[in-house]
Amino acid sequence: MSFKNPFEKLRRHFPVSDAKWNEYTGAFQRMEVKPKKVLLKEGSVSTKVFFVEKGCLRAWFDNNGHDITLQFFIEGQVVSSIESYHKKIPSPISIEAIEHSVVWWIGKTELDKIVEEVKDVPKLRDLLIDGIFERTFNYMRLFFSATKDSPQERYLNLIKEHPEIVKRIPQHYIASYLGITKVHLSRIKGKLAHP
Repeated sequence: MSFKNPFEKLRRHFPVSDAKWNEYTGAFQRMEVKPKKVLLKEGSVSTKVFFVEKGCLRAWFDNNGHDITLQFFIEGQVVSSIESYHKKIPSPISIEAIEHSVVWWIGKTELDKIVEEVKDVPKLRDLLIDGIFERTFNYMRLFFSATKDSPQERYLNLIKEHPEIVKRIPQHYIASYLGITKVHLSRIKGKLAHP
């Protein structure tokens, strides 16, 4: 399997030998998944990190029989239940494909080995730390938006920040992300179309 397509554009960021790069990327496994395929079930312990080559995944949780979408992940993004993965505790979220997707995954043992090797390389250590902070910042932003913004404001933010998601994701997932019904979402869209 060639790793050129999903990983080649990342190569320039990693100051390691070609042999090491091939070893690291060779630890990933390619997987094609259909829509609704669950990659991690809420309550299970996360042991994998997923890199999206093609398609879209979502992180969600069950709230008394209603699924609440927390975040969408598209091409070039990485997803895992970080708390579960790091602390070996049950995951508070499920991770599911919502399009036909191609993902590459790496297990905890393999990734821990890579992290241990690169932590003493300043540039790589900084990349890891930046990645952690970026993920934490995204969670904080989502939390604040969910508590202070109206569904319409959140929808407008989604259009502004991720217009491709609004175009390609089924409306019931968008409504789930906004914490509203599809009917309410239709009203918001109608209101924005005819102010």
